[in-house]
Amino acid sequence: MCLIVFANKVRPDYKLIFAANRDEFYNRPSEQAKFWSDHPDLLAGKDLQAGGTWMGITKQGRFAAITNYRDLKNHRDDAPSRGNLTLDFLMNDISPNDYYSNLKSRLKNFNGFNLLLGTVDELYYFSNEIDGLQKIEPGIHGLSNALLDTSWPKVEKSKQQLQNLMNQKEIHPWEVIDILKNSTIAKDEELPDTGVGLELERMLSSVFIKSEKYGTRCSSVIMVDNNNNINFVEKFFFDGIGNFSNREFKFTINN
Repeated sequence: MCLIVFANKVRPDYKLIFAANRDEFYNRPSEQAKFWSDHPDLLAGKDLQAGGTWMGITKQGRFAAITNYRDLKNHRDDAPSRGNLTLDFLMNDISPNDYYSNLKSRLKNFNGFNLLLGTVDELYYFSNEIDGLQKIEPGIHGLSNALLDTSWPKVEKSKQQLQNLMNQKEIHPWEVIDILKNSTIAKDEELPDTGVGLELERMLSSVFIKSEKYGTRCSSVIMVDNNNNINFVEKFFFDGIGNFSNREFKFTINN
């Protein structure tokens, strides 16, 4: 994932409203969200190259999502896949605290990442760029390729748009997904300096990214109401010229 924005316990009728764009090279093979045949309680997309996932939720209410931390200077091609961190948490009955503790000594084996994990009732965050496991407080939060709630233009813009939706009487997932389609490039003076050069900073600054070889591959929304009903919608893009497929899943968390 390269952009996440979510409302955690903001509305009285929803525990979680979560929206995310996954940005990746178009030629990296990926599978649309589905319940996995070898893990039938897991709903997630799949990275067919490394076998992991960028985001998923289970029928028991376990949830995880990951973004890369942009640090090209220290990037290693031989580092293990970060998508397997997400998958490992989702497939095992382990608390976020224990998962973090077990992983702590190996965090620097991975290229930079941010991981959201927990359940729909209680979310946590950690990164291998800083120490500690952080409980997510109620509110509107955003995460891209820096630390949680870093004020990048696309993060702030998306948080504000999600906040605006909170005032509506009803919220529909396809309305939320509209937040994720903004392709406006940020002004140069607002861009972060992550070491990739001005041209790439511009291209990566939009909520929805499109270029010749790299761009937004899927937009996803998960809504969890107070009765533990899940509505998961995904718009999956096959290329950079507009070919896409929509999917929607509804289920209730098993108590």
